[in-house]
Amino acid sequence: MTTTPHELRAKGLTLGYTDEPIVSDLDVTIPDGRVTVIVGANACGKSTLLRGLARLLRPRSGHVTLDGKALATMRTRDIAKVLGLLPQSPTAPDGITVGDLVGRGRYPHQGWFRNWSLEDDKAVDGALAATGTTELVDRRIQDLSGGQRQRVWVAMALAQDTDLLLLDEPTTYLDINHQVELLDLMTDLNRDSGKTIVLVLHDLNLACRYADHIIAMKHGEIIAQGAPIDVITADVVTEVFGLSCEVVPDPVSSTPMIIPRGRHHTASTRASSTV
Repeated sequence: MTTTPHELRAKGLTLGYTDEPIVSDLDVTIPDGRVTVIVGANACGKSTLLRGLARLLRPRSGHVTLDGKALATMRTRDIAKVLGLLPQSPTAPDGITVGDLVGRGRYPHQGWFRNWSLEDDKAVDGALAATGTTELVDRRIQDLSGGQRQRVWVAMALAQDTDLLLLDEPTTYLDINHQVELLDLMTDLNRDSGKTIVLVLHDLNLACRYADHIIAMKHGEIIAQGAPIDVITADVVTEVFGLSCEVVPDPVSSTPMIIPRGRHHTASTRASSTV
């Protein structure tokens, strides 16, 4: 099933939690039908921007619009039918099972007089299968490992079945195999049905492999954005992360691959250590 095109845009957006703003006067448009990855150092505003785009954080100034309508004026249920969010470090009620939690992703599709349907069953079963969590359906969330819990939260977001999907550090707690599986799944959702995917990731090399569009942030501002090959250069990595590095073609994907220098792995350091 293909998705409906949507425009998610922020204009003059200022966000924060205390007196000091974290994101200031920011303009951004999320490319429709693409995979966008937001990168940057810790506390640069990545998660704050995602929360603002999902209306979990009220702007101090500026606004976010979805298809030309201000999010602040839209009903929560109407937003949730179009835009799904997996926040950082979500919490679940004590004792809730995996099946019940993933089923809550169907909430936006439940009207006052609409009971649970076969369509809901298919959405939940599909989300569980896609994340490899079917066998966990009767277990309590609190009894799972960190990696298992993370995959269950992703399943709940998938069960919501929205055209736009925002995920804040979805690879947290996952081993490298499950990280790649999850990002492959996001690519499948994008390519097969046209879903717009927005991810916050810390791994720059995975970001370059999977992103169509990268947004690099520093101190609440966008330093660069565009295709990975255009954005991720040694100069940008140094500016955004303060990291001296080499950027070479990834031998698997031909996308940019970052090789950190580090103080102990330069040619001069290696030469002196052998003397």
